[in-house]
Order: sequence, then C-alpha cells, then structure tokens
Amino acid sequence: MREKVRFVEEFAEIGEYFDLPVKSYSSGMRSRVTFGLSMAFDFDYYLIDEVMAVGDAQFRRKSQALFEEKLRHAKLILVSHNMKDIEQLCDVVVLIKKGETTLYENVKEGIAAYRGEVSATNGKTDAA
Repeated sequence: MREKVRFVEEFAEIGEYFDLPVKSYSSGMRSRVTFGLSMAFDFDYYLIDEVMAVGDAQFRRKSQALFEEKLRHAKLILVSHNMKDIEQLCDVVVLIKKGETTLYENVKEGIAAYRGEVSATNGKTDAA
C-alpha cells in the first residue's frame, strides 16, 4: 500500500500539501490526487463520468499518457456529452434516452444520432 501512496504523491505533484488534511486542498489539488489514486491501481474497467482536464498543460499530457497506457490493458465505460472524447476514446456508443438504450457499433453513427437528438430538442435532451 505504501507503494501506491508514494505513486499518488509523486503523480499528483502537490508537494508538501500532500500530507495536509484533504479538506485543506484546492479543488485542483483534490482532482490531481483523486486521478492519481484511480491510476495507482489496475482495473479491468475504468468508469469515467465526463473526462476532466485537470492542471496545467504538462500535467494534462502526463495524465493522458498514463490513462492511455492503462487503456491498453483495460476497458473504459465513459459517460460524456463531449463528442471529441467519445470519438477519441470509444469503440461503441450507447445512447440512453428516457430509460431506453440504443447501441451503435459505429461511433460516428452514434455521435450523429446524439447530435440529431440534441438538435431536435434545441439542446434540451435527457439523452446521454
């Protein structure tokens, strides 16, 4: 477990603040530590609710590289309204509307269906 804590401390790059109470962290510091903690362990599936861009450009690049490495050996379940993330990270799309699901094995078709739903409702949709 100490190895995992050491990994999170080094990855988060928050220096001496790491040993302070979490309640004293800024939201950015909390996000760095949380992401580092999720990357400290190997999972078969990663469940992500909206991809977040945390930190400066260098930290985002480092985070993205590590996440991509994890996805070489794991699967991702991503909830997002950001079609760029969907296009880059997913190989299928499941559109959920009013409790009903539609599977799109072609990501571009799934994105088009989502955009059509958003357009048809003037951006007010419960589709995800």
